[in-house]
Amino acid sequence: MPIEGETLHPHAARLVREGIDVAALAGQTIRLTEDAAMAEGAFSLADTGGRIEVRGGPFSGVIYGAQELVARLGCKLDVSVLADGPVADAPGLAYRTFWSWDHSTNWELSQVGQQEIGVFNPYQKPPSGFLADYRRLVDYCSANRIAAIVVYGFLRDSHGGIEAAQELCRYGRERGVRIIPGIAIGAYGGVYWEGNHRYNLNTWLKRNPQHKAQFGKDIGFQLADLDFPLNFPHSDYTVTACPSAPEMMDWMEEAVGWLAETFDIGGINIESGDYGVCDCARCTARRANDAEAARRAKQYGDSWSHSDMAANFPRLYRAAKAVKPDLWIYCEMQWDNLLEPVAAEVQAALPRGGIYQHTCNRSYWKRLRQALPPGYVASLPTQPNVLRCQFACQWNGDARTERYAFNARDFADMSQEGHRVGMQGLTIWGEPSDYNAATEIGYLAFARFGWEPELTWDAFVARDVAPLFGGEDRARRFIAIAEEIDAKAELSPERLDELLDETVTAMATAAREPRRRWLSLADRIGRRGHMGR
Repeated sequence: MPIEGETLHPHAARLVREGIDVAALAGQTIRLTEDAAMAEGAFSLADTGGRIEVRGGPFSGVIYGAQELVARLGCKLDVSVLADGPVADAPGLAYRTFWSWDHSTNWELSQVGQQEIGVFNPYQKPPSGFLADYRRLVDYCSANRIAAIVVYGFLRDSHGGIEAAQELCRYGRERGVRIIPGIAIGAYGGVYWEGNHRYNLNTWLKRNPQHKAQFGKDIGFQLADLDFPLNFPHSDYTVTACPSAPEMMDWMEEAVGWLAETFDIGGINIESGDYGVCDCARCTARRANDAEAARRAKQYGDSWSHSDMAANFPRLYRAAKAVKPDLWIYCEMQWDNLLEPVAAEVQAALPRGGIYQHTCNRSYWKRLRQALPPGYVASLPTQPNVLRCQFACQWNGDARTERYAFNARDFADMSQEGHRVGMQGLTIWGEPSDYNAATEIGYLAFARFGWEPELTWDAFVARDVAPLFGGEDRARRFIAIAEEIDAKAELSPERLDELLDETVTAMATAAREPRRRWLSLADRIGRRGHMGR
């Protein structure tokens, strides 16, 4: 059976050939076609008589359509499943994105050098580890309709530099996953995170030391829901440039253009840096009349500046879009401020078409769910808007991190409520592997509720989680145990033993993959018991 469009859509064609016995469909042709008029990720399937038409929106729609065709047709080899007319679907949230740092993204679990937290970390895995981790992450995203991956540390000499980054982009593009480098304006290494390169910030500041930022306090920041402050030593990683220096912005603009030209990226995530702001005379004078900046400085210790972002983001946005108009350009609006937006004139300076990302810690998300008025998001001058979940990860809590907790309800809730109030996307941390079953179900919730925000929790468990455990009752019991051990309340040794015995019993009678999931839960119970709480 011929597949038309295979050259342009190799991964979609591969899915069809691997999932359908095409030799048994004698006389049928499958046609793969991208349709620019469709929304990104949207698709339709139709039997036109002798030809099965798979049409999809840009970037990923044809791949999602091929997945749906395989799921519907599979080994049935019966095109009558399309006899009632075309099948069409589209994402409820347009922007469904994983966020990550290169050093703490752990998807290839057999390699050494894994890290769990940090922002100014050296890369400690073998040079091949970067692609080994991110290829697996891309595969997961492609299979589950997660549209994009933000990568901080995208360019680092110690894990392959330009060549490895280009290969990751090629791999992601072929599979319908946007690779989005994370950068900061005059911070976080600039465009080239670590290495002796002209677009690495430390390299540039060594040649132009007069443009180094002047900090009035130590480097670091404090998250509202993290029980300890984050302070960082002065190093090549933490150097920062003055955002008021025209020479620095000329250099950043040039670097962003190079980034868009050199790599087949799907976008850029741009922030202003969040671990300190420049206190030089020029920056102080520029912000003197900015009441919002003064208020934020008092509340958050002046670790970032909305004024700096408003002054400089538009220029970088235009530079990237001039090279590739279809890029997703995220603008980081920083933490816990959606109900206290920056001054109207600051917002008005930001271009429509950027993706404006509002980050929430857990306590602030609880507030938003209660206090966000109807129509508020639609009224913002920044459009479109998305949420970023800065909890259900390593960046919140106390010693009992939520990085490996059962976070599925949080992701479902943010997808549903975000969609209800007019948000067009959600970003979550995607660093830990799906080997841990609680993480796996959390990612699955993010994927399913992001695609279908009207989905109910009960339907999700019955349709998507139950098959992972061989039945709905077993799935619900797994969830109940996972949520009990994640609770902040202390559990007695006797109760932990009861839960461990139940988990081990379930594991002993399960098939291979369900057994692996119960095993990961047993390990978490055992760890909690070993630590005495």
